[in-house]
Amino acid sequence: MDVISPSRPIARTQLFPLVSGTVFGTLFIVGGLVMAYVAFATPFLDLARPSGRPDIGQAAIGIGIWAVALVAPAGFVLLGANRLARILAAARGRVPRRSSALKALDGLPGDLTVASGLTLADGRGVSELVIGPFGAAVVRELPPPAVTRIRGEAWQVRTSRGWVSLENPLDRATRDAERVRHWLSEDDDFLVKVYSAVVGAEPAVARTSNCAVLTPDQLSSWITSLPPQRSLNDGRLQRILDQVRAAAQ
Repeated sequence: MDVISPSRPIARTQLFPLVSGTVFGTLFIVGGLVMAYVAFATPFLDLARPSGRPDIGQAAIGIGIWAVALVAPAGFVLLGANRLARILAAARGRVPRRSSALKALDGLPGDLTVASGLTLADGRGVSELVIGPFGAAVVRELPPPAVTRIRGEAWQVRTSRGWVSLENPLDRATRDAERVRHWLSEDDDFLVKVYSAVVGAEPAVARTSNCAVLTPDQLSSWITSLPPQRSLNDGRLQRILDQVRAAAQ
């Protein structure tokens, strides 16, 4: 299986900020833990507390020492944890996410090609596009069931602002297939067959006449079961692949 994906410039990670941020974050955490140990597991506070009957100034100093002993360790640990968390989030952000649909396509035969994250000539994107002797197939990932719900025929997704409307993924996949069909057929004398499917771990919707509903383990078998398109000869298939690769540049 060949994979085509848009070429994007990858920002180089600067080594010094990464190392220094990790070191400082670790030092903050270790320092906070050491301060907590000294404050609560040793007689340091008792030695620092004024002896006898303290005056107002000594009482203020004692209160300040206790305040620092209570607040500083937790503050240092939180600062260090926050710094390390930001470094980890930045590192994860540089790793492109692979959808469950794309992962499920890993075992496809070698004569098939998967294009991921394409942007068509109309400026709108297509998630996963599988190309082979059958033509093409648009595959979209269903949103997680934990944050989506269906009310009648309306889809909704839960956000920080509550439940908001969501485009029906099956309708979206069908429309994407129509866009891909038009895009691949506009410069030739034949129509490319384009199928559509949505993939989810626990799909709670029924398939339609235009869109299949699959689990990840069903996707590869569905792709390989699609009938070959007789009019799609080797030359036309190569032209389609060249067009897809050009769109990924």
